[in-house]
Amino acid sequence: MSLPLNPAFAATEPPPVMEARRWIAGKTFTPERPLLNVSQAAPVESPPLGLRQALAEAALNDPQAHLYGPVLGLPALRAEIAAQFSAAYGGAIGAEEVAITQGCNQAFCAIMATLAGAGDEVILPTPWYFNHKMWLDMQGVTAVPLETGLTLIPDAATAEALITAKTRAIVLVTPNNPGGVEYPAETVAAFRDLCRARGLALVLDETYRDFDSRHSVELGGRPHELFADPDWADTLVQLYSFSKAYRLTGHRVGSIVASAERLAEVEKFLDTVAICPSQLGQIGALWGMRNLRQWVAGERDEILARRRAMEQGFGALKGWKLLGCGAYFACVEHPFDMGSDVLCKRLVDDCAILMLPGTMFHPAGSAAGKRQIRIAFANVDAGGIAEMFARLAAFRP
Repeated sequence: MSLPLNPAFAATEPPPVMEARRWIAGKTFTPERPLLNVSQAAPVESPPLGLRQALAEAALNDPQAHLYGPVLGLPALRAEIAAQFSAAYGGAIGAEEVAITQGCNQAFCAIMATLAGAGDEVILPTPWYFNHKMWLDMQGVTAVPLETGLTLIPDAATAEALITAKTRAIVLVTPNNPGGVEYPAETVAAFRDLCRARGLALVLDETYRDFDSRHSVELGGRPHELFADPDWADTLVQLYSFSKAYRLTGHRVGSIVASAERLAEVEKFLDTVAICPSQLGQIGALWGMRNLRQWVAGERDEILARRRAMEQGFGALKGWKLLGCGAYFACVEHPFDMGSDVLCKRLVDDCAILMLPGTMFHPAGSAAGKRQIRIAFANVDAGGIAEMFARLAAFRP
């Protein structure tokens, strides 16, 4: 007799990236045509030397780095985030309005645990980030899809028609995963106004904020004005990850910016699942914030160069349509008479390319999901991008 299984977990799809890895298990790829893995958006290189030295120094000489720390994170890191984000967004964020988490996925789970329970609803624009959908499914919360059409930009008026007495929050991801699009400032402001009017939370996931083409302190730009609103905390929750900007994926450091009252509820969640975030990871994140601004700017420039290469390549690739491109991702429509889930497996075998089908980012049976593919291009250099387009051009279904 098998052990009981929570029916909400039984109804939750397996992790898509792990599923895609099984497509290449046991397969052999030649040195002449190695696998091009554009399925996952995570840095594969180590952090810069200075950051690694800071981690090593702390590991060797800071006894506190190996002990439990504050549940909501190191005070110095919370204060640094508050100061830098206040300056970057032209607003006022206090250190007490910042919490540190074990990565941004945990930040999402923590804030959602305080907002919605079984039987409630949360609106997610499609294509959605699959881990967001998975968490809601496992909690018995209904993910209400908000179609974004060919622009991949959600519309607040369309979202309003989906709100019911059970709706607790609307989630936006910008720059978007998986769509790549950068949501216009007026779009996020319209969603803020809608959520405020209807008593909902606006959860804004800005994991890829460092790679937003508009977000440059040096150029004086910012992607939105939400934190300039002195009452931002009555509606807005911002999520962020240190994994991408500082290559700290294995250290799991993320953050939540929300009202101090909301973070008091978040603390209950964090204390039961992790007790405290990684001390070494936080030390690395703090060193990075204080010392790597110019290095991160260079990383952004490189990602933006790869974005231009993607845009140019799809502009010349017959039949394919680029829907969105930015940060780490491109979302495209393929031209073939088969579903993207079938096509992506064919591309592994015929082209040695691993991509994720749109079916992993849309509700079951979605026509858009069958047409779309997500390409994570951040780990593919200019030569790899050119090779990817050569293989796609040669593919015959």
